[in-house]
Amino acid sequence: MATLKITQVKSKIGSTKRQKATLETLGLRRINHSVEREDTPEVLGMVEKVKHLVRIER
Repeated sequence: MATLKITQVKSKIGSTKRQKATLETLGLRRINHSVEREDTPEVLGMVEKVKHLVRIER
């Protein structure tokens, strides 16, 4: 499968608890932190919930 590079570009301050938990589950800890994840429906769903806080590269 393909991988996605997910980078946090905005602060999680002011986000809901659910959005903060989603960022933590994705493995993002701070601004400009990047992780690579498999391109699965589960990961795409999580990214969709925090798309205003992250940048995605394929």
